Amino acid sequence: MTHSNGLKVLIAEDEEAMRGYLARALENAGYDVVAVDRGTEAVPLLEAEDFDLLLSDIVMPEMDGIELAQRCGEVSPHTKVMFITGFAAVTLKASREQPQAKVLSKPFHLRDLVLEVERVFEDKLQMTV
Repeated sequence: MTHSNGLKVLIAEDEEAMRGYLARALENAGYDVVAVDRGTEAVPLLEAEDFDLLLSDIVMPEMDGIELAQRCGEVSPHTKVMFITGFAAVTLKASREQPQAKVLSKPFHLRDLVLEVERVFEDKLQMTV
């Protein structure tokens, strides 16, 4: 059983293999993870629960990651946002529309993902030590 750091991450990723891969990596690093396969499923969770980070694919059916990040900003403003994408052009759009969000381009190493998430939480993790 891995020790939880008390931080909750919501993953929105429509690709099942990738979703499982991300969830396992973050759970192994001590995060509490909830994973859904679309943005429209993520919104009610953001409204109902307290998440520290939204990790979202940008290109998804029904509601893309940028739209989801905007909704997240409305319903859960303290939740930090991080995007993952395999498309360079989409990265540019995300950086323009959500400048405070970190964008990770696929393919990336799981270790890099965990490091980036830890970087997002640096201030929070230091306070708990």
